[in-house]
Amino acid sequence: MFLDTLALGNDEIFLRLYRTAKADPQRGYVPAYYFYICKTDDQTEIGCCDLRIGHNENTYYGGNIGYEIYKPYRGHHYAAKACQLLFDLARKHEMGYLIITCSPTNIASRKTCEYAGCRLKEIAQLPPHNEMYRAGETEKCIYVIDLD
Repeated sequence: MFLDTLALGNDEIFLRLYRTAKADPQRGYVPAYYFYICKTDDQTEIGCCDLRIGHNENTYYGGNIGYEIYKPYRGHHYAAKACQLLFDLARKHEMGYLIITCSPTNIASRKTCEYAGCRLKEIAQLPPHNEMYRAGETEKCIYVIDLD
């Protein structure tokens, strides 16, 4: 199920796989890759990201991609560039589209989605049974990118 990830990089950043996770159908979790985002020139770890393979209710509200850039490295579009590398891996898994979500108040993440080429589909209310709702969140921006 999991593919080779050694080629996920460019002149600026690369993704270093640190773990994978198998699907957990009882919890609604799809298989996932987890990466460190590293600078190509000196291999400094600048953040992390993940790609969830497949679509279900959890990935609709939680997204197929998650990312974090460590504070000292923000402002260089590294998260969007990492997303673009993950798009290539998703295509290899024959995923026709991906969803990335964020809180409506997270302006930086919204800009990341737009910079990566995603379009805002909707601002959705989280259903009460959703884990994020139970943790106190009520809505998510749902961004979509077509990979075909």
